[in-house]
Amino acid sequence: MIINHPLLGPRDASEFSYLGDASLIDRPDPQAQDAAEQFHDYVYLRDNPAGEHRELWFHEHGDRSWLVVTRNTLTHEITRVELAKDVAIARGRSR
Repeated sequence: MIINHPLLGPRDASEFSYLGDASLIDRPDPQAQDAAEQFHDYVYLRDNPAGEHRELWFHEHGDRSWLVVTRNTLTHEITRVELAKDVAIARGRSR
């Protein structure tokens, strides 16, 4: 599988580590009244979607950047690759 890195161009997936659902960017507030419950759900509850899914990938054998990869879990087709910091910044602005 080839991941088209936004800064470095096409890279083999073996350079990356898969780290799970991209929703992990949104950490719970540790000061919230129900913080323990929120962190339990954040750490242990995961969807296992069939089809398009946004995932976190870490460029471990490269520039050590974090990426959000939109990939079809059935076909492995990658439709979008973004820097995770850009996704996090955009989400912060939309709240």
